[in-house]
Amino acid sequence: MINMKNITKYTLGVIALAFIAMPSLALAGTTQGARVGLLTCKTVPGSALSLVIHSTEDVKCTFKGNAGGTEHYKGETGVGLGFDISFNRETTMVYAVMSANVKAGNHQLAGKYFGGGGSATIGAGVGAQALIGGGSKNVSLQPVALSGSTGAGVSGGVTYLYLEAD
Repeated sequence: MINMKNITKYTLGVIALAFIAMPSLALAGTTQGARVGLLTCKTVPGSALSLVIHSTEDVKCTFKGNAGGTEHYKGETGVGLGFDISFNRETTMVYAVMSANVKAGNHQLAGKYFGGGGSATIGAGVGAQALIGGGSKNVSLQPVALSGSTGAGVSGGVTYLYLEAD
């Protein structure tokens, strides 16, 4: 039998660790980077596949640049290695986009991002992901706030986000 109390403690620990690691991830992922905008991603209902140690879910994202301009992305997010036990979950994630050379207008955020994260949900829940990547663009995606989710579940581990122009 799964001990939800221990899993919840572990998940909250992963979330805390993600917040502690975010400044170092940002420094590792960008050189002389600045906040260039916000990326808001929402999971697509009914697209989740959870295999306990790996999960995937489709996302639709909108990037709003500080200098103006809006771009739309589609992609996939999930836990690449860790644990994910989730049911009927919808999630909204908001990231501060940190980079020295990304501007809205030509879908420069397209690419693969990796990092760490975790979430805990019972009815309504919270989570966090800190990600770096985007190819040679050196982009860091830092949570602006805890992500919001509905449903039931816990997840934590190495997380990813793949984006392409929509």
